Amino acid sequence: MTDTHDTAELLHPDRNLAMELVRATEAAAIRAVPWIGKGDKNGADKAAVDAMRAFLSTVNFDGLIVIGEGEKDAAPMLFNGEHVGNGRGPSCDIAVDPIDGTSLTAAGRQNALSVIAVSDRGTMLDASSVFYMDKIVTAGAGAGVVDIDRPIGDNIRAYAKAVGKDVGDLRVAVLDRPRHEQLIADVRAAGAGTRLMLDGDVAGGINAARYESRIDMCVGIGGSPEGITTACAIKALGGFMQTRLAPRNDDERQKAIDAGLDVDRLYEADDLVAGDNTLFVATGVTDGGLVEGVRRRGPVIRTQSIVLRSRSGTIRTISADHLRSKWHLES
Repeated sequence: MTDTHDTAELLHPDRNLAMELVRATEAAAIRAVPWIGKGDKNGADKAAVDAMRAFLSTVNFDGLIVIGEGEKDAAPMLFNGEHVGNGRGPSCDIAVDPIDGTSLTAAGRQNALSVIAVSDRGTMLDASSVFYMDKIVTAGAGAGVVDIDRPIGDNIRAYAKAVGKDVGDLRVAVLDRPRHEQLIADVRAAGAGTRLMLDGDVAGGINAARYESRIDMCVGIGGSPEGITTACAIKALGGFMQTRLAPRNDDERQKAIDAGLDVDRLYEADDLVAGDNTLFVATGVTDGGLVEGVRRRGPVIRTQSIVLRSRSGTIRTISADHLRSKWHLES
């Protein structure tokens, strides 16, 4: 007879799966190292994709990629709808981003990550028909206090009061894009400071929900895939997140409707990823506020990763040294 506890473990992502996924993000980050600062974001992305997929193929789970590199024809590996893993163990939905911040990697800038997020099968929203998503992310104190439909100045003042800070001490992360010129101006007019991100809004959202971070809020329009991935982390951090899909044109709006999405709906973290069982794993490619990037120290390659698990509410930072001779990296 099978023990009920054992059965439950088979049905859900567990701590052993988390450690296996870390190996996949470590591999992707390490393989991207020769491309850092070389100006070739496609080369960096391909190296990371190949490495991540090779490691995922050995993992004991049946992972269905809901958020991947794109449709099958355009992304021969890690495409939406692909199954990864060896087919044994838990059945999971999975979001992968071998490099969140390929442009950052190519330019040698900070905050590039290799990311995997996992939830139980059938719980992850497939928003791939809409490329962009408007969002607001804070720590848990934002629940019932901020609202994506309110002016950003009102949200800043309400959140500052809720967390016992002066408005002038708040820092709001926003992607540095022309579409955000007015939003950035409004944040500053309210008296808060901005942290402008060149790319990589997954890290921005996570840092907004972390109690020790200098970022208090993350707002603006970013990628829908990144939004789903961020939601897995927010659920583990006990943070607050509201989003709304932001189709670029009528054709994309219709595609969303055809896919069963509601472009007018306000989605919170539980709507993006249902249930209480998510894993979020990220390894730094370049240095950033979330984790350090890959470092080469003589015969050793050092990586730093973060693992967030919603079921246990744990946040783990994992440092690992890898023998460089095993990776055959270019100098």
